[in-house]
Amino acid sequence: MTNGAAFWGTLEAVTPESPVQRSDIFDRGLDTPWCALLHSNANPTNSVPSTEHTVYYKFDVSEMTIAPDGVQKDGIVVNGAFPGPMISANWGDWIEVEVTNHLKLEGTSIHWHGIKQKSTPWMDGVPSFQQCPIAPNSSFTYRFRADVYGTSWWHAHYSAQNAGGAFGPIVIKGPSHGVYDYDLGPVMLSDWWHASYIEVVDYVMSDNKPATQPPPKSNNNLINGKMNYPCANTTLPCTPNAGIAKFKFVSGKRHLLRLINTSAEGLQKFSIDGHSLTVIANDMVPVDPYTTNVMSLAPGQRADVVVEATMGSNDAVWMRSSLAKCAQYDGVSPNAVAAIYYESANVNNVPTTHSQLTTAEWADCSTTALNATTPLCAIPVPDPTAIEDINFDYQYNGTNWLWVVNNSSFRGDYNDPVFLEAKAGNLKFEPERNVYDFGANKSIRMIVYNWFEPAPHPMHLHGHDVYILQEGFGAWDGSIVNPQNPIRRDTFFVQAAADNGAPAYTVVQFDMDNPGVWPLHCHIAWHMTAGLYISVLERPDDIVTLDVPESSKETCKEWAVFTGQYTVNQTDSGLWVGSGL
Repeated sequence: MTNGAAFWGTLEAVTPESPVQRSDIFDRGLDTPWCALLHSNANPTNSVPSTEHTVYYKFDVSEMTIAPDGVQKDGIVVNGAFPGPMISANWGDWIEVEVTNHLKLEGTSIHWHGIKQKSTPWMDGVPSFQQCPIAPNSSFTYRFRADVYGTSWWHAHYSAQNAGGAFGPIVIKGPSHGVYDYDLGPVMLSDWWHASYIEVVDYVMSDNKPATQPPPKSNNNLINGKMNYPCANTTLPCTPNAGIAKFKFVSGKRHLLRLINTSAEGLQKFSIDGHSLTVIANDMVPVDPYTTNVMSLAPGQRADVVVEATMGSNDAVWMRSSLAKCAQYDGVSPNAVAAIYYESANVNNVPTTHSQLTTAEWADCSTTALNATTPLCAIPVPDPTAIEDINFDYQYNGTNWLWVVNNSSFRGDYNDPVFLEAKAGNLKFEPERNVYDFGANKSIRMIVYNWFEPAPHPMHLHGHDVYILQEGFGAWDGSIVNPQNPIRRDTFFVQAAADNGAPAYTVVQFDMDNPGVWPLHCHIAWHMTAGLYISVLERPDDIVTLDVPESSKETCKEWAVFTGQYTVNQTDSGLWVGSGL
């Protein structure tokens, strides 16, 4: 298979079960693990059921030649598959994943995107923050609670390994709030480079590129790791008609699709010809359902959508995901397609339906409007106890162009995680760690400005959802959209600055209810590589009292041994080990 051992994108793909029914649940006299907790009364910050159950997984991270679109390249895969395996659990379960690094000369780590890691902040999976990288030929076991429910994804958080293929879906089953008949599972939307991620990182961090020169542009766009590529457009080994993803619809039934933008850079525009999408959740936050023809998702964002199959039993239609105008792609194959076959359709036929994505929708570089919906669990935004202006720009440091936050570009130290320093009571950090110590404040408001005109930024805050209060250009006027129940997400979008020089802004706020050191970073891999990153230090006095297991520190001992044996080439905002060693 061009994707290794993966079954994503095939009609045999594994779909999530309905709430995992286990004897331990029924023995306790429960119908579901979450008892009376519902989407409307369960505040995700403090309402997590106890299932007294653990699900176990084993991840083997390795290098592999893959060709998801027919073009061969060096990839990084988990369990020999691209995309990687699905993590599936019930809300309230414990999840345990043993990760073994089979890479020859690179560290690795896995981040569990969207999981809040309450009471386990050392399991977030970010080198230089909570842990050291997992050294080659070493293992580390992550153990954390499924403390939210819905659709998310896991991905490598070492350099830009996620862009090399190290990612996969997470589905946490919880209270049902949308009416559907079939759960078709994850639909992963991924821009794709034929160069290795290390080649792109090397270019981004090179000292001979002009400021206006973007990173190498993506070459293709994939749905569940599949898409054809016109081989005449490459000199690399290429197999024509590599294959596209396929899905099944049943006429008259409603189907749940779990959309995940796993891209390294591109804003995705998702649609299904002749069908509308009813959105029931954004970033693991159930919302008042709303209908759209096109779903815009920035890298890192997710949406649960329900699609009613309104066509005949013999029909076939195109599912589409197009890279938006503001994405960086070479123009050869930016429009991914997958085939949807109704129950009696010939699965060898090629759909002939037409796209309903308009030029205006494609050109719109924004995500869900803040007034489009509200979360089903209403939480008013509190008065902030601290307000911080956050300014993004692109600056020259004498040798290279880097992304900066308040004039400082992030640079991590994989041998010395900030969280472990804070745990030891050391709160003096090098300036390039970009540590923002918010102390014991209750709620932090950030006015995030982007002063660079060509590039937007999808921003992900680990350990939290943020209230998204307002967005626009120029100076924020203090207004808030839906202050009694604003949209909440873990990944928010800051548009590119206006061409008249006015900055774009997004105003967000988060509650300080999760002691730890949490990254806030752009989810464009190449922006993160070049320093668009800060460290949110939350309630340091409480960090000191946390009972951190000794096993969580083992990665640093093993990484120290590895870096003592090999010369480490510090290229990007973290460290990666050069393939020439």
